Amino acid sequence: MAPGGPTTTPPRKHNGVLVRPGTVGPEGEVVRFPSERVESPDRFSSLFEREHERLFKALYLVTGNRRDAEELMQDAFLKLWERWDAIHRIDDPTAYLFRIALNGFRTRRRRVAMALRKATPIPEGRDAFLDADMRADVRRLLLRLTERQRAALVLVDLLGYPSEQAARILRVRPSTVRALATKGRQALRAAEEARDA
Repeated sequence: MAPGGPTTTPPRKHNGVLVRPGTVGPEGEVVRFPSERVESPDRFSSLFEREHERLFKALYLVTGNRRDAEELMQDAFLKLWERWDAIHRIDDPTAYLFRIALNGFRTRRRRVAMALRKATPIPEGRDAFLDADMRADVRRLLLRLTERQRAALVLVDLLGYPSEQAARILRVRPSTVRALATKGRQALRAAEEARDA
């Protein structure tokens, strides 16, 4: 390095992560670089590859709409990427990702409900394409459940999460997840029996 030029402090490990602390300028001032996780982009890519399909399927079952599920999934991954520099502080990135997505769904649902309350009521006609989409048995039955029951069933029964991890995603107690899933299963059985009768 040229005399009088900046000197770079060598990278060091902090909590098992390689960081570049800063550069010392010619006048001795320290120019700090943000501590960054060198492997972060690779870890984010692997998380995306591992979880995007499961997240999409879960959101599709919760929303009942492919386009909404795609948008919510993209928004969730974008929000996670924006916070990726602090990922080491998150205990379970997958649970955090699902929580972001489900919170996004709830926010959208509240906004739509508020907009509908403010709008002039217009009688709705039946959409033939929507009726055709709704014929799938699993989807139709899941849509009869409450939002919380549907989310608990999707996470526990369809995606195979233990109730403890599903509880972290939904921000409730594990016993609440088990109770919601049980009530959801009972409602599904009752709907199946009523349909077959």
